[in-house]
Amino acid sequence: MPEVLSPAQLTRDLAVRDLTDPRAGAHAVQLVVGEAVDALAARWPVAVRWWPGDRIVTIADNYDNLGYDPADVTRDARYTRYVDQDHVLRSHSTAMVPAALRALAACPADDVLLVCPGIVYRRDSIDRLHSGTPHQLDLWRITRGPTGRADLEDMVAALVPHAKWRLEPRRHPYTVDGAQLDVEHDGRWVEVAECGLAHPAVLARAGLGSEWSGLALGMGLDRMLMLRKGIPDIRLLRSAEPAVAAQMTDLAPYRPVSALPPVRRDLSIAADAGDRAEDLGDRVRDALGDEADVVESVEIRQETPCADLPPAALARLGARRDQRNLLVRLVLRPLGATLSDHEANVLRDRVYAALHRGSGHQWASSPEAPDRQRGETP
Repeated sequence: MPEVLSPAQLTRDLAVRDLTDPRAGAHAVQLVVGEAVDALAARWPVAVRWWPGDRIVTIADNYDNLGYDPADVTRDARYTRYVDQDHVLRSHSTAMVPAALRALAACPADDVLLVCPGIVYRRDSIDRLHSGTPHQLDLWRITRGPTGRADLEDMVAALVPHAKWRLEPRRHPYTVDGAQLDVEHDGRWVEVAECGLAHPAVLARAGLGSEWSGLALGMGLDRMLMLRKGIPDIRLLRSAEPAVAAQMTDLAPYRPVSALPPVRRDLSIAADAGDRAEDLGDRVRDALGDEADVVESVEIRQETPCADLPPAALARLGARRDQRNLLVRLVLRPLGATLSDHEANVLRDRVYAALHRGSGHQWASSPEAPDRQRGETP
């Protein structure tokens, strides 16, 4: 059985606000969803069915019913937050689709647009574009009768009517003729969605027979909103700073609020062979809890096999020869306040303790500080 979330971790994750949910307050993310749904409903004579679903879903709906191979690496606890042996926190909005399809099979309509928006849970790196709790939207048009590539391109054209776009081939277990949707932005191609024809096996598992077909598209809502408004940092979407939060209720261009200076700390740590940027990001979020939004980025700048280190460096780290020495740059930049050197050093030490896998330590804050304050691991 994979490693599961502790009760405290699960409570914390479920408490994160879903920006797509109007019940939690208005947010510009909801406007992006509404525009997409309105564009498709105006394009086609479809019935629109909303299915926000539950945050906790079965492993079957998150993976099996979508056609994921039992050995697929995405099932690993490195990428998925397991609640118990049968359930996970949904790792993508497509996890809501099997239940929506079953509901359609139980109460059919000839031409339906299934709308599945919501927060999802990923183990991800920390930088200006990535979050462990992003928002996604799945849009599936399911109809009695055939659909094809031309219909998929019609769907894309409706969603990005004023942008130059392209479809690049991609494989998804739940689509046929899968593609990645890129749009041109500031002279470069930016990925905004994944799409394809709904896989017949996915429809069949939900109880929809061979007379049914469909189109499937999933987009990252955070990325779409950031492109639309010119938002430079994903943390701004959740900022409580009044001058920022007031701008997150419309789709007008973002007006920068005076930026606070970044505080940088370079950490030399021992890391296990399998540790990646996503693992480091997850440990930092766990270690800092509600203060994690102070962290702008955690970047691996350099790595060296510990077997290649001089004996003195190996001893200083307290590292094993089968580990790696990572030089990690931690950038701290609160969105609404400045940090004193001492506050920055305390946060640095809590991050250092969460990331370092050696027995030697180099603390920046007072060595007399309580272990729980500086985050030292026993």
